[in-house]
Amino acid sequence: MTKRLWIKTIMLAAASAMCGSVWAQNGPIKIVVGYPPGATSDILTRVLADAMSKRLNQPVIVDNKAGAGGQLANLAVKAAANDGTTLLMTPVASMSIFPHSYAGQLKYDPFKDFTPVTHLTNFQIGWGVSNKVPANNLKEYVAWVKSNPAQNGFFGSAAPGSLPHFMGLMFAKDSGFNLEHVSYRGTAPAMQALASGEIPALSTVAADIQSLVDGKKAKLIAVAGEKRSIRFPDVPTFKEQGFDVVASAWYGLFAPAGTPPSVIQALSKAAMDAVNDPVVRKKLIDMELEPTGYGPEKLADIMKSDYDKWGPPIKESGFKPQ
Repeated sequence: MTKRLWIKTIMLAAASAMCGSVWAQNGPIKIVVGYPPGATSDILTRVLADAMSKRLNQPVIVDNKAGAGGQLANLAVKAAANDGTTLLMTPVASMSIFPHSYAGQLKYDPFKDFTPVTHLTNFQIGWGVSNKVPANNLKEYVAWVKSNPAQNGFFGSAAPGSLPHFMGLMFAKDSGFNLEHVSYRGTAPAMQALASGEIPALSTVAADIQSLVDGKKAKLIAVAGEKRSIRFPDVPTFKEQGFDVVASAWYGLFAPAGTPPSVIQALSKAAMDAVNDPVVRKKLIDMELEPTGYGPEKLADIMKSDYDKWGPPIKESGFKPQ
């Protein structure tokens, strides 16, 4: 063992010991998630909490604070003690998208009020169409929309001001036509609208549309990642189909600002080890989540990169929250 590695090992052991003492005094670790039980984000958080608990030898519980597209959870963690006992599990939207789409209204600053802990997974945003739409790929879909834009030029998403919302607008711009956005109050009503043909297209988390695809009620014709989906390997990306649309989506773990670096280090190690555990990885992949397990610095870089990327198109869209 080199001297540098030996010193790092000692530091990690000391951090873990100190954190264990802090947590023992303050009760279990709580991971707050801004979505209801049963949602992909909730299931991910529960898998993570169980795996981290075993590694920290400390109870880790999940606290669902659904509402305002995840903003209630962010506010709860912002106000929590910065001793490592309260964490936030959130997708990209609340940290990199909402600062633009809810500019002037957001009651937290993702860069000042939180400390990155671990980048957990990537996930895919997909473009689904109703089975009533005579298109099996994006070029056929674009041609169909252009044939009657007044009737066909609509798409839905589960929430206004979200990543799927703005990805749809990015796609429309790249395609050279207008698409009118229809917002629904959550994934379930948006899926129902797509299945019934109330809306012809839906921009959504790709995994969420699985049941409609299996039931022959909808078709997934594109995913917005750099590469194809783990769950839908036969569905090409937007770029493969000739459209310059990439929307990276991820889940990350954050702590309140001011949490001691040694605590962040111990928490990040536990989360990264959990995500890289073979049993956990299989569970995540089965959920159409790509395990990553990046540390605090890389999560911070990704968060800032996405913030910079989405600022201009959101501003250009003219979106105003209700």
